[in-house]
Amino acid sequence: MGTRRKSREAALQFLYQNDFVRVADIGNDMELSENFNIFCSLYQINKKARQYAFDLVKGILAEMDDIDEVISAAASHWRLVRIAPTDRNLLRIAVFEMTDMDDIPPQVAINEAVEIAKRFGGEESPRFINGILDAVKNNLGK
Repeated sequence: MGTRRKSREAALQFLYQNDFVRVADIGNDMELSENFNIFCSLYQINKKARQYAFDLVKGILAEMDDIDEVISAAASHWRLVRIAPTDRNLLRIAVFEMTDMDDIPPQVAINEAVEIAKRFGGEESPRFINGILDAVKNNLGK
């Protein structure tokens, strides 16, 4: 498994945790950094994977409302709060990569999210995530 995959998985786990217990304040970079470092130590996140995972978490938390709007527009029959937390956060990671990371082709972001969904999501998660992200890609004109 590549370093970026490990980074995405770490970001997913941190964001999932943050959905239930706000451990990160987007306005305070120092607090976010400290909490992320504690998280990485507790869950033994690979040191090579930490920087990209932190970049994902920081970017997603800073742009959460915009990212959620993109997801909501693509998930026409789903309210964001009804999407399973794991799936919702995987979608956020992929959308952030598609919109803000120039070195990540949209299809790579989609494929990575689908593969991670196979490991962390439910039985229908990979197909669901693939469908939503394909719609996002089309909506973004990529």
